[in-house]
Amino acid sequence: MLDHAGLNLQAVFSISQLPASIQADISAVVPDHADYRQLMLIGHAGPLLWQCVKQSEFSGSADPIDSYSLARVEAWLASALTDVRYEIVYPFTEKRLPLQRLGELSGWHHASPFRIGVNAEYGSWFAYRAVVLIDSSLPLTENMASPSPCISCDARSCVAACPADALSHEFSLPCCIAYRLQADSQCKNSCLARIACPVGAEYRYPTDQIGYAYGRSLQVIAKHQRHC
Repeated sequence: MLDHAGLNLQAVFSISQLPASIQADISAVVPDHADYRQLMLIGHAGPLLWQCVKQSEFSGSADPIDSYSLARVEAWLASALTDVRYEIVYPFTEKRLPLQRLGELSGWHHASPFRIGVNAEYGSWFAYRAVVLIDSSLPLTENMASPSPCISCDARSCVAACPADALSHEFSLPCCIAYRLQADSQCKNSCLARIACPVGAEYRYPTDQIGYAYGRSLQVIAKHQRHC
């Protein structure tokens, strides 16, 4: 059901077996998290989620991806885990959860020069969509650790493709932002470095999904700049 909804990445952890730092982060969000035995991390990879969102009742909402994801996760929980206590703690939470750390534990996430997580299969074309605390006994996900695809990448095409020269040494967020805010920027609604990465290129998001995501991030950047 989740796969067909485009939410095709799922991992289940025993909360008591998570690293202490992650348990502390969960406690900050849900002080009574001891009522739950497991944490489920849900994500999406590839273009299917966006296709589903555009065809859904949330296509015109203020936050269509998160609203759609939340509704589909709730529908799955009601169908598959009847009478099981749960709490959805992401999305739509004010406090941040360590999504990337959970992604690393699940084997989904490796750091990249352009600072977006890279998956060995899907490249950077995946994202975290929901975190659920559940009082359940679902089968736990085995650690699917794999070497980072960036280690064996000699071409470093992402570095060469960045027009802001923000990846030459350590990633420079100021250089990235300054370039994106330029009137003639090629990265207003995209990221040329990310697109140049060859890993998982067949799973690349469609142009309108890329434009939606980067358009929203540019709005946040511009708003922040006005208040500085």
